[in-house]
This record gives sequence, structure tokens and C-alpha cells, in this order.
Amino acid sequence: MSRDFLNSQAEHLQMKEWAVNQQRDSLASYMGHFSMLEYFAIAENESIGRIKYNLLQKMIRPCGNPPPTEETL
Repeated sequence: MSRDFLNSQAEHLQMKEWAVNQQRDSLASYMGHFSMLEYFAIAENESIGRIKYNLLQKMIRPCGNPPPTEETL
């Protein structure tokens, strides 16, 4: 494999990891601020408990499935 190809793969993985961390940080911040939970609950016409549950579920895979690596190919 080309060294340039491997470097571009590493950069792509780092970008994906950064996006996942940013999403999880945002979701954790929303859960920590009760007023944001109230806002989301009113906007989505759901209970605050349901909003918390949905945010927790989004934290598992906030940006979808991870990109394939060499081991999984």
C-alpha cells in the first residue's frame, strides 16, 4: 500500500473520531442543562425522561457506524 494512502486513511479516522467526540460532548452538555432538556421536550412534544433516553441512545453511535479499517476489510 502507498504511504500517502495510509496517511489519508489515518487523517480520515482522526476526523471521524473528532466528530464523534464533538457530538458526544454536545449531547452530554444538553443532558447536564435542565433548561435545554425542557426546551427539547417542548419542541418535540415529549417528556423530559424520553428526551434523556433518546440523548443517551444517540451517544452510543452519534455519527453512525465507524469507517472500515484494515482489520475489518
